[in-house]
Amino acid sequence: MKINKGADWRRDGRGIWSTPVSLTALVVAGSCVTSAALAGSLSGRVSDASGVKSLRSAEVEIVELQRRAQTGNDGSFRFSDIPDGSYTLRTQYVGADPVEIKVNVAGDTRSEDILLGAARADGGYIDNVLVVGQRASLASALSRQRAADGVESVLSRDGIGQFPDQNAAESLRRVAGINVLNDQGEGRFVAVRGLSPDLNAASINGARVPAPESDVRSVALDVIPAELIESIEIKKSLTPDMDADTIGASIEINTTSAFDRNEPFLSFSGEGSFNDMNNEWSPKGSLDFSTTINDRLGIAGGLSHYKREFSTDNIEMDGWKLSDDDVAFAETVEYRDYDVERTRLGGSLSLDFRASDTTTLYARFLRSEFEDQEYRGRLIFEMDEDPNSGEANTANFSDADGEIQAVRDIKDRFEKQTITSLNLGGETFAGAWTLKYNGSWSAAKEREAGSLDPVEFQREFDGDDELDVSFDYSDWRLPRYTLSGNNVAAFSDPAEFEFDKIERTTFSLAEDEEFAARFDIARDFALSNGQFTFQFGAKGRLREKTYDKQADIFDGFDGDFTLADVAGSPSYGLAGIGPVPSGPAVRDFIDSNIADFELNDVDTAFESNIAYYSVDEDIYAGYVLGRLDRGPLRLIGGVRVEQTRNDIRANAVEMVEGEDDTDVNVTPTRFERDYTDVLPSLNVRYQAAEDVLLRAGVYRSLVRPQIGQLAPRFVVEQTTDEDDNGEEVVLREGEFGNPELKPYDAWNVDVSAEWYLGNSGVLQAGVFYKRIEDFIVNVVFEDSEFLGVEFSEATIPQNGDEAKVKGFELSYQQALSFLPGVLDGVIVGFNYTYTDAEGEIGDRTISLPASAENTFNASLGYEKGPLSLRLTAAFRDKYLDELGDDPEQDRFVEDHIQFDLSAKYRVTPQFQVFAEFVNLGDEPYVAYRNLGGRKRLLQYEEYSWTGKTGFRYSF
Repeated sequence: MKINKGADWRRDGRGIWSTPVSLTALVVAGSCVTSAALAGSLSGRVSDASGVKSLRSAEVEIVELQRRAQTGNDGSFRFSDIPDGSYTLRTQYVGADPVEIKVNVAGDTRSEDILLGAARADGGYIDNVLVVGQRASLASALSRQRAADGVESVLSRDGIGQFPDQNAAESLRRVAGINVLNDQGEGRFVAVRGLSPDLNAASINGARVPAPESDVRSVALDVIPAELIESIEIKKSLTPDMDADTIGASIEINTTSAFDRNEPFLSFSGEGSFNDMNNEWSPKGSLDFSTTINDRLGIAGGLSHYKREFSTDNIEMDGWKLSDDDVAFAETVEYRDYDVERTRLGGSLSLDFRASDTTTLYARFLRSEFEDQEYRGRLIFEMDEDPNSGEANTANFSDADGEIQAVRDIKDRFEKQTITSLNLGGETFAGAWTLKYNGSWSAAKEREAGSLDPVEFQREFDGDDELDVSFDYSDWRLPRYTLSGNNVAAFSDPAEFEFDKIERTTFSLAEDEEFAARFDIARDFALSNGQFTFQFGAKGRLREKTYDKQADIFDGFDGDFTLADVAGSPSYGLAGIGPVPSGPAVRDFIDSNIADFELNDVDTAFESNIAYYSVDEDIYAGYVLGRLDRGPLRLIGGVRVEQTRNDIRANAVEMVEGEDDTDVNVTPTRFERDYTDVLPSLNVRYQAAEDVLLRAGVYRSLVRPQIGQLAPRFVVEQTTDEDDNGEEVVLREGEFGNPELKPYDAWNVDVSAEWYLGNSGVLQAGVFYKRIEDFIVNVVFEDSEFLGVEFSEATIPQNGDEAKVKGFELSYQQALSFLPGVLDGVIVGFNYTYTDAEGEIGDRTISLPASAENTFNASLGYEKGPLSLRLTAAFRDKYLDELGDDPEQDRFVEDHIQFDLSAKYRVTPQFQVFAEFVNLGDEPYVAYRNLGGRKRLLQYEEYSWTGKTGFRYSF
């Protein structure tokens, strides 16, 4: 098979688009137009009837001129170049009745604040505009969605500063087209429209978030505490002023602004969560505040701390085969017992300053720390020979036929992840001109020091009929084992299991850092009935990601060391796996006797050198766009140009087995490259009726390869063996990075219709189509060479030919306030996404990895007076997880549905108590492959349910 090295793919772009400088020069020249002398201007702020809470994304229209503006974070709006006269100012916001007022403009700057709703006589609640609870969150989210330029979904917390869910990633389950992938039972990564999380990009306050994990770009959203977030916007179509590095969606995380409110605000909460599997309570606390020091300066921020203890039971199987008698069996069977403690600590701080009536400056800071202490006790069966007998649901092994190795080990891993983001910027109005400017620094880090993964003890049963093992696959997801033989007692005797090896991560550090700066300049032109905006800008992103690791492998001990010295008791519920090592006991023994352990220099050098890489990625971008607002039509079109420059370094590491010893050869590798992408886009928004919006978008985007796939890490293990004829052959097996990978290159089309149901809901439908060139998959090659390195078998990431993604979305959300009596508190929601994602790789047609064909989310809520209830269900179809050598070796993840329930009760307007139940159905994670016409287990993991209870107080 020929390996695609991508030698001719670069787009060096030496013409007019070769650098952002030339683009900037072009758009600056194009902006030098003359206009009529400025007339008057009109500005103001939209808030609820109390004047306290700013309402973002309210639509303000000058009816006579058909000119519209959306309010910003602080509820502000602005019109320039308004002829003198008397006008009607009409304001709309989902969840409120429209408001019309008369204003007069007379060649100057006019300010007009607008209040929506009316205060009730008791002063405790606001009519028309809801500022607390599920309905408030729904109204805020739908207002932002309605005002958006493209196809977008929004998750917003309500006016007292609480998300409707306790975890930001978990909340995203309810958004149309969104599925959240779990890790240890917690939602972490976001998949959009069934596509892999690797095809999304995430930002905090407009700055791209680097990834703390070593080899990826995707960011786990559970690292960032929900209490620090004001909103999450999922933008499914792009405009030229946006970074173009996404195919699924751009996930924009926004923290609070001090000008969200006109009065001081303070809220704090306390919570305890209970995990059914380990019967442990875990504490959580948070603080949220905002205040304006004077009319021009404000400060807002928050703190959150969560320490969670939970357990997981797991089974994993590998090496599935069919024996000569057509008995299906796995060469390796593992029973894993996890006990995990995760601590999240986060803080945010925002400063907002109105330097003048036309200039606003801000500073946004966020830091999140995530600590993960994981103990994993494990029992492993390793089978050296095929089973001696079996049926459709059984496989029987005996050590009389071949060695059965039993391994009992422990993993004691502590890792710490941090994400830090600092944003400085501002906005200045100068007549019809708007200038936006921003500089940001973001950093992410993942660190380990002293993790033990694993510490192994083993017992070999070989040839004396000591042990027979039978596996029962009647329930393919939960295989059971039974033992027999002459020495079954040895299997459970810890003194029989001798120390085998320690793999210690003495040091591991992944760092990802990005500096960015951008400016945007816009000029508004008033039309007879509408407005045209010409806008251009540029951005630079300078990123460096590095990974280094020191792994020490110990495979001997000067003395006696058996499992009996450090034995512990598992809390495992799927099978009997005891005894297993105790994590603390193992740690204490190693620390006290480290000088007696024997270091394997060869394995240590090999494992330490294969990890290293350093990747510099600089992206320079420029864009130009035009925006036309005329009557019911909004048209946004333009082009963005991005130039990417890479400097990539790693190691080529070969471990060569000789007759007398083994050598490790390390050669530094380095590759440089650059390429330029021209990325046009067009978005249309048409208001077909008062409550009906039609949208269409066409845009080109790209996703750059994963860092671990791109880094030129060439790892080869060379051994000698005999072929079927008894001839000695040299085997070179390896895993390679591919520094010549092309980015995913996609053309995207979105069409949608939205019908807003009064002031309390929406019904929407949409279709999407994506043509993706050069998608990336891992492919196994045999007997070839890659970039000068020969191998007999190697796994190498490769670009596929072309993939097509098409599908549709349906969504319905509504507060049924029109129902009679107590039923007027019902709130319903349902969304469904169908995704057909297929690609060509070699002679195979495959589903794109991590693409789920069907996803849906359903919710039934009730909110009336002080009571709020919600039951949710989130479903994700099965998907291809990893591509194997052939279809029977592909890894799939089984479909998954999760039910959650929450209840909240407001004791007073300031004090609320709540309870939540997560994963009520005890839904497991299941991965499998197909063999012999049946599913064969690769991984089963269950978590049971988690309950939470707590309080929240605000004033």
